[in-house]
Amino acid sequence: MIVIEKLTRNFGPIAAVSGIDLNVAKGEVLGFLGPNGAGKSTTMKMIAGYLTPTSGRVSICGHDVETDTIAAQTALGYLPEGAPAYGDMTPRHFLKFVAEVRGFRGKEAKRRAAEATARTELDPVLDQPIETLSKGFKRRVGLAQAILHDPPVLVMDEPTDGLDPNQKHSVRQLIRQMAPEKAIIVSTHLLEEVDAICTRAVIIDRGRIVADGTPANLLARSRHHNAVTLTLPGRQADTAAAMLRRQPGIAAVDIVSRNDEMATLTAFPKANELIIERVSQVAVFEHWDVRELYAEAGRLDDVFRSITTPDAERLRERAAA
Repeated sequence: MIVIEKLTRNFGPIAAVSGIDLNVAKGEVLGFLGPNGAGKSTTMKMIAGYLTPTSGRVSICGHDVETDTIAAQTALGYLPEGAPAYGDMTPRHFLKFVAEVRGFRGKEAKRRAAEATARTELDPVLDQPIETLSKGFKRRVGLAQAILHDPPVLVMDEPTDGLDPNQKHSVRQLIRQMAPEKAIIVSTHLLEEVDAICTRAVIIDRGRIVADGTPANLLARSRHHNAVTLTLPGRQADTAAAMLRRQPGIAAVDIVSRNDEMATLTAFPKANELIIERVSQVAVFEHWDVRELYAEAGRLDDVFRSITTPDAERLRERAAA
């Protein structure tokens, strides 16, 4: 439903996006991740037709965004960075305006606006000027206009930005409900968002895709994948760490924290081996007073840091260019 081929965008000597190839199918919720300045928002603007590529192409539901723009944008719901809207309008008037821009009239326009209002829980502020709304409610107005025409493709830049935990939960539920019938791209800085709603994750760095897979695939690349963490009395920490380091299948053991009373250790496996049973057996045999013991699926922040460029290095590269 979304096809991106060799997509490139240069700003003078700086290549913001460098030859991205990406397909997104119906039923996929793709988390689009990357550090600041990696090219996420630029890519999304080109998908929406807001920014013209230097080279390459984008099609939405078979419509080329450059040569068949109206048809492509008719099939698209777009929530841009910052959720811009007319500040002097109320959400009621703004959504009515958007419905009419989308070609709906009369009762159908009202129905569409009312449905979008209900799905984004805007009723408490429906007749309040948008410029007076909180950041979270402004974001929800932006989300409402994106879904109002029930498009088959949704592209959303930070959809939960500025929302409180309850509002984030509601928006994520809405995305999950819509997902089976749509192709959805969600750009986010929140790694928790990938776990919560995404069926696939793409990490972009310096304008190029550096990882593409399911959240489970990416977690498997983490140093903490299948690692085992245990908490026990501080006096047992050194003995436990030394004992675990001698066990087959364990590559390393870190003492994560320790005080006079308690210590937390993490044992890391060799080559993704499953070590929780061995760690448990050793703890029982040695009579350690274990207060907590669990295995980890992995940590996305490990993977993110390992394959993306730190801000300081990126700034030095840009200064040199």
